[in-house]
Amino acid sequence: MFDLSLPKLLVLAVIALVIFGPNELPAIASQIGRALRDLHKIAEAAKNDLREGLGPEFADFEIEDLNPKRFVHKHLSGDLNADQGARQQPAANGTSLTPGERPPFDPNAT
Repeated sequence: MFDLSLPKLLVLAVIALVIFGPNELPAIASQIGRALRDLHKIAEAAKNDLREGLGPEFADFEIEDLNPKRFVHKHLSGDLNADQGARQQPAANGTSLTPGERPPFDPNAT
């Protein structure tokens, strides 16, 4: 969303240090951390309330499924949350293959 890389974060940290000073910066960082933690708790509570309100027939519903890209990918290629180990197929030589992967060519195979 914001595409914050490490150099950009360092520039923001230096600007914050200049604006607020070294004495106030730890207190401000603590307040920001506390606000983010509270926001996370509020979002989780809202998700849980939505799941409870939908009832047992939507027990496997995930909020992330509302993202159109994820919805299309999940319904076209299977469940995104499926265990990779359960979806792997054994190859002729005993190694496992991921879905869509082809086994190596063996000219001696019948």
